[in-house]
Amino acid sequence: MNHVELSALFRGMQGQMQSQLSTNREFIHHPGSKGDALENAWIEWLQNYLPNRYSVDKAIVIDYQGNTSDQIDIVIYDNWFTPFIFNQNGFKYIPAEGVYAVFEVKPDIQGTVGDINYIQYAGQKIASVRRLDRTSTSMINSGQKLSARPLTKIIGGILTTTNSFTHNNNDTIDKHIKSLTDLEGIDLGCIVDYGSFFVQYDGEEDVNEKVNFKKRIHDY
Repeated sequence: MNHVELSALFRGMQGQMQSQLSTNREFIHHPGSKGDALENAWIEWLQNYLPNRYSVDKAIVIDYQGNTSDQIDIVIYDNWFTPFIFNQNGFKYIPAEGVYAVFEVKPDIQGTVGDINYIQYAGQKIASVRRLDRTSTSMINSGQKLSARPLTKIIGGILTTTNSFTHNNNDTIDKHIKSLTDLEGIDLGCIVDYGSFFVQYDGEEDVNEKVNFKKRIHDY
């Protein structure tokens, strides 16, 4: 029987990711082009390996009142039930109702934008999406009317190539994540040459909550 060692396969794929991202980082010197190259690499991988029901793009998220988020590096969203508001020449407005997850892409987990670190910066980008108003309504499936789907939290994360923290790596990352407040909370992250993490927040999971979603999602 033919056999594939899955752990070796995944290590090989991780090596490919690390090599491509590191090459982009080293040899593309224009900051804007370097950022675009990193974002496009992550988008391509997610498009290849996520189920086809999920779409992946860089975009701005918009709600029914016309309020918009910051520019988001990666938006994972539904485009089957949720139409675009605007999609021209590579620029997209994606309705808030269709968004599953948003990610900030950086070359390194360590770094700053102005006077805030990358993790705090990612939290602010995530919050700009979560604070938008979302609606929910009934739908028809196989000829039957189904109740409106309860709102769930939009997942937020950070994706980087390397980890340059030189002392107590995990403690430093943990400290920065714990400094986030209100809607800024980061749920997961991937550092290609170092590892990944997932955060479980007390009180966030209640998929049956239909009345006080906004209060719960602010309070957890």
